[in-house]
Amino acid sequence: MIKLPPVHPGEVLREEFLRPLDLSAGAVARAIGVPRTRIERLASEQVDLTPDTALRLARFFETSPEFWMGIQSRYALESASDAISDDLDKIEPVKKAG
Repeated sequence: MIKLPPVHPGEVLREEFLRPLDLSAGAVARAIGVPRTRIERLASEQVDLTPDTALRLARFFETSPEFWMGIQSRYALESASDAISDDLDKIEPVKKAG
């Protein structure tokens, strides 16, 4: 089975919001009151999404902060799992009494 790479919230922002709505990173940044570089770096997948930005994007795009943070959380967990998969395979689960 082919394992796809984790989806970064910046990819979702770029492909599902910026491009279809013909919005620039600068326009979104101005609208939500953050530096342009924050949205540019997020959309280019250079930085992770913060709760502050999730709240602002949710308000602007009429989504929920949980939508944005869910993508970030899933990305972080999948990335970490990929990075330490060999170590995880070596861990034996504890046996529960009873």
